Amino acid sequence: MSLTRRDFVKICGGTVAGLGISQMIHPGLLMAMENEAKKAPVIWVQGQGCTGCSVSLLNAVHPSIKNVLLNIISLEYHPTVMAAKGVLAMDHLFEVADKYEGKFFLAIEGSVPKAADGKYCYVGERDGEHITMLEMTKTLGSKCAATLSLGTCSAYGGIPAAWGNLTDAVPVTQIYQENNINKPVINVPGCPPHPDWMVGTVAHVLLYGIPELDNHLRPKLFFGSNIHDNCPYRSYYDQGVMSKTFTEKKACRYEIGCKAPHVNADCWKRRWNNGVNWCVENAVCIGCVEPGFPDMMSPFYEAV
Repeated sequence: MSLTRRDFVKICGGTVAGLGISQMIHPGLLMAMENEAKKAPVIWVQGQGCTGCSVSLLNAVHPSIKNVLLNIISLEYHPTVMAAKGVLAMDHLFEVADKYEGKFFLAIEGSVPKAADGKYCYVGERDGEHITMLEMTKTLGSKCAATLSLGTCSAYGGIPAAWGNLTDAVPVTQIYQENNINKPVINVPGCPPHPDWMVGTVAHVLLYGIPELDNHLRPKLFFGSNIHDNCPYRSYYDQGVMSKTFTEKKACRYEIGCKAPHVNADCWKRRWNNGVNWCVENAVCIGCVEPGFPDMMSPFYEAV
């Protein structure tokens, strides 16, 4: 493999001129990732959520979702994209978990409801018995090498855990703490996360191990910079030029509800929809990658 971890981090961070995450699939690196993927399969399960994280992953452009699924990761189970269903799929999931115990990576999308012994979220059936997301998380979490909590629901509870919920939805880390599951957890929050954040994190884990994490267990290579400090509208904030409406482009959006000063992510340079735009360009940052979203970030918009 000709790409060092240092170069990989620079590519993911967009700090190397002329390179992007698409360079992650050059022949040398791709071959290494294919070999590692065979050794460490990925099991992706979904709890309480909207499947938006999976939809975001399907929008991956560089590399394409085809390359992600066929070359970069060995995805052995995913409720949305796999062809198998029912008993066949569930048996395969547990066969992989047993065969690769201590070696496979567990990707969890959605929060985990605890109320009513987890009965608010069934994820399958085996031997005539329903399996709850709570049970699945504890079983697979104790067998995996590490867990990737993909999306804010899995990382922090998210919308299912917001005020008024009756299901006692909690993040994956809380389930692990309460059940003495001592396995590494990497949070990749976002509602939904950018596809680069998910693909880049999985690639880093497979090739180099767990990346450097911040205090909220997020990879610093994607969540290590403050949006407000790097916002292209920051100069207007310094000048006191504030937007009154979303249509005012030459002004700062802070007074109409932008949460960017409290948010760490690289949306400002990575952008979304294949680089077409990002939240603050058309509206405001609602702080979806931070713990406490959505309650602590509400209201999202404020009248001036």
